[in-house]
Amino acid sequence: MTASHKTASFELLERLSRTPDDVASTLVGLTPCVQGAVVLATCNRFEAYVEMDEPVTAAGAIGVEAVLEAVESATGIPVADLDGAYQVHSGRRVAEHLFSVASGLESVVSGEGEIAGQVRRALKSARRDGTTSAELERLFQRASQAQRKVKNVTALGRAGRSLVRLALELADSRIADWAAERVLLVGTGAYAAVTLATLRERGAVNISVYSPSGRAEAFAAKYGIRPVPAEDYARTAARSSLLITCTTATEPVLGPEHLQSPAGAPAAAGCPVGAHSRLVVDLGMPRNVDPAIATVEGTALLDLETIRLHAPLEELQATDAARSVVREAADTFHVVGSRQSVTPSVVALRSHIFGLLETEIDRARARGDEDGKVEQALRHLAGVLLHAPTVRAHELAASGRADEFTAALSALYGVEPEIAGSAEDAATA
Repeated sequence: MTASHKTASFELLERLSRTPDDVASTLVGLTPCVQGAVVLATCNRFEAYVEMDEPVTAAGAIGVEAVLEAVESATGIPVADLDGAYQVHSGRRVAEHLFSVASGLESVVSGEGEIAGQVRRALKSARRDGTTSAELERLFQRASQAQRKVKNVTALGRAGRSLVRLALELADSRIADWAAERVLLVGTGAYAAVTLATLRERGAVNISVYSPSGRAEAFAAKYGIRPVPAEDYARTAARSSLLITCTTATEPVLGPEHLQSPAGAPAAAGCPVGAHSRLVVDLGMPRNVDPAIATVEGTALLDLETIRLHAPLEELQATDAARSVVREAADTFHVVGSRQSVTPSVVALRSHIFGLLETEIDRARARGDEDGKVEQALRHLAGVLLHAPTVRAHELAASGRADEFTAALSALYGVEPEIAGSAEDAATA
């Protein structure tokens, strides 16, 4: 199940971004049908990948019901609020969707690079919590491989831009000289590091950092900027001309009260001339900035919703090439998975034939096959007889007809494989 900027409102995505870490474990614990779950929650999407131990006709409905129940239980968001805000993929569509997501093809800005790391972290979280499964492991590992191939063989990564870069490009129209800006960065995570690097690319030099979680000094020491202690946060914010927030805080960390300059305080050095003397860029999800900050005189607010509205059109040529790579990777994933799914049946057939073979070899030896020629001939014959049905089994599996081979095996020899069916058909996103 997937809810993203393509299907859900910004407000709902903001609520879903507060999803607790225990959604996957809650999901796995709801019903024995759920064999594994990986949850991917980012600022612009919420996705649950679930492996179901159910017939393919029932897996989708049961999986979606379980996801909705887990989300409501963990977040308090009523199921009714999610109506019409999500899509469901199952079977062969799951791999292509996840590979597209990991490659940045489903992002606000096509080709943005942050999502690849978020996909990897989602799998690590599932491993840590014990909610992943063999098939989900294979799915997410192949997603990372597909993402790297897209990056290597297409121009999408170069054409696409991250949200951070896009936000600062939009800020360009308000900033005459980046070197003259007094910048306050609020946050010390991965987005903060990307933001800092992008600011420096544009020429910003007067940069301070504040951390609501108390990590400003370590971050500042690592990157050579000034840390802001908690007691100086409001004063520094009021004197800054560009404020960028990118924390994981669930409540706003910047509001109108922080921008009220103390009596007699000098104006922010380097403030650009124009309709607004201060620009606040909120890259947080949930929001890091109280929207009321836009009512403070001389202050303009740029948030993710506004950035999304200004996202450029996809670079069609690069995107088409990337989607071709994704489709090919998804096809390969399913062919390999299908062959793996028919393996128990092939093993059962070979075990049956070789059991008969050993019986006949024993008889031949009892009759005096001292030179082993009869045994050699029998083994060669068994190999020849097994070759065609083994090839046919893989062909049927690759076209989604593995069950036909299993049924034929049962009808002809009365042999049942220990494990039948394909786990990939039970995966629901």
